[in-house]
Amino acid sequence: MTDKTQALSRRYFLITTAGAGAAVATGAQAGEVPVPVNPLVRQRADAQIYKHTDGYYYFTGTVPEYDRLIVRRSRTLAGLRTAGEAVVWRRPDEGKMGGYIWAPEIHHFDGQWHIYYGAGDKGDPFRVRLYVISTSDPDPMTGRWSRPVQMDLPWDTFNLDATVFSHKGMRYFCWAQHEPGIDTNSNLYLAPMASPSTLAATPVRLTVPEYDWETVKYKVAEAPAVLIRNGRLFLTYSASATDANYCLGLLTADENADLMDAASWTKSPEPVFKSSDENKVWGPGHNSFTVDEQGRDILVYHGRDYKEITGNSLFDPNRHTRIQPFGFRADGTPDFGVPRANGPVS
Repeated sequence: MTDKTQALSRRYFLITTAGAGAAVATGAQAGEVPVPVNPLVRQRADAQIYKHTDGYYYFTGTVPEYDRLIVRRSRTLAGLRTAGEAVVWRRPDEGKMGGYIWAPEIHHFDGQWHIYYGAGDKGDPFRVRLYVISTSDPDPMTGRWSRPVQMDLPWDTFNLDATVFSHKGMRYFCWAQHEPGIDTNSNLYLAPMASPSTLAATPVRLTVPEYDWETVKYKVAEAPAVLIRNGRLFLTYSASATDANYCLGLLTADENADLMDAASWTKSPEPVFKSSDENKVWGPGHNSFTVDEQGRDILVYHGRDYKEITGNSLFDPNRHTRIQPFGFRADGTPDFGVPRANGPVS
């Protein structure tokens, strides 16, 4: 934990009201960290929050129009609620990448910012493929981004939801893709990276949707996110349709295992995070991980405030970004609990 984080952790908090998003003083001194409120960012799905070495939280996610890539930043998690939003790329009016724009993730490595995202084509919006844009400028909000480069993957099939992580000196690319010959919508794959847009080895298939809770309406394993804690790698992913059935599954590997051996990964037979009728949060999924100002592990995800959806769930705009802290069980595995009700997150 940094000195700055330790100092922040000793301070009291402001409470942010759910209705106005304004900080309400409760006898605390100026400069204290505001408490985030759920939903943190409305109508932003597939949420990712990336804490950079410059001290800022960078936020990106899918917009309901499916037409652009956006980035916000704030010194605090609560500040993302009202932070200005930069549009760093818009889809073309015609042709390639003119379809649905999904699930961006922002990362910084090798001296550059990179945003990975899925894009369909104008005449075939569900023909989604993964792309990356990059910039060497230090500020991604105002940087000059490169032209999109399509990821070089093993099959020219539906693929999306990329994440990047490093472990023991190796950078890995993990994503969801439909593999020819397998009767699923998407499976999870992993490979080391040779460059921001190419792989260094043949990918390994980590998992296919097989349990009942992974195959409601669609056979889906997508949106991987990696957490390295307690001598293990925990890889969460999202399963089933993007309605109230959407939920998180979990793969686990020992930190010293060969990550490119599918046998190194153990799959939880039950979802580890799912809808809560009691707390009125439905379809929690497409998560990422960050840490708060106190250094606590934070689960970032989207969810709806209602269960019933009219029409195709993909075109319901109200998947809101939500966050909550989580802990670990005695055996070292993460305990995400249940989605918390709307209100202050502490």
